[in-house]
Amino acid sequence: MSKLINLSEATSLALHGMSLIAKAPAQRLSVKALAQALNASPAHLAKVFQKLNKADLTRSVRGPAGGFELQQPATEISVLQIYEAIEGKIKLAACPLGKEVCAFRSCIFSSELSRISAEIYAAYQSIKLSEM
Repeated sequence: MSKLINLSEATSLALHGMSLIAKAPAQRLSVKALAQALNASPAHLAKVFQKLNKADLTRSVRGPAGGFELQQPATEISVLQIYEAIEGKIKLAACPLGKEVCAFRSCIFSSELSRISAEIYAAYQSIKLSEM
């Protein structure tokens, strides 16, 4: 079945994993525990969390009481930050389809796709991890 908004598996794991960590701020969650809760591959999840660490959204602590924790409060982390940590920076271009040259004299979408893209961007920016 087709969907209008598609999230990659990695982005889905990042959003769900970060949500689990946000719901348990008093403890650190290991890759093993997160993978089990998310029914995900620990190896894939570890790669996802490497990107989140690199983006300074999480930090990992080694040792018996180790695991992942948030770098900042969940109220300050947006869905957009998590999305961009996994997928890369979003660039709102003139053409949301990424075309340099259009086959038509004027856009057949009358800039509606650009407007919708900007609205989705703003929504991702406004939704905080604490709200998930």
